Amino acid sequence: QVQLVESGGGLVQPGESLRLSCSASGSIFAVNDKSWFRRAPGKERELVARITNAGRTTYADSVKGRFTISRDNSRNTWYLDMNGLKPGDTAVYYCGLSIASVTHFGQGTQVLVSA
Repeated sequence: QVQLVESGGGLVQPGESLRLSCSASGSIFAVNDKSWFRRAPGKERELVARITNAGRTTYADSVKGRFTISRDNSRNTWYLDMNGLKPGDTAVYYCGLSIASVTHFGQGTQVLVSA
């Protein structure tokens, strides 16, 4: 069993920054990608950022240049640094961990960007 716990969400004003963290525990083996997804109100869940075992990163077009995904493998933790936040970034953010072609998700953390 895999447990993922996100932290770091909150209420910020446009232009401000947040750092999300995700810690993994449990039956972690054959790990592939680490990722962040989000679900905005009334929308489908979308991929925000991904980092592979080799360290290759990909981002949604809407966050390129503003968000950065990173990881600390020694702590089974990865991060999403979000800068220049916009109201359109308001969503529940979920971390994802791919193991043996299955993506596991955390419970989510709310990010609200509002003046």
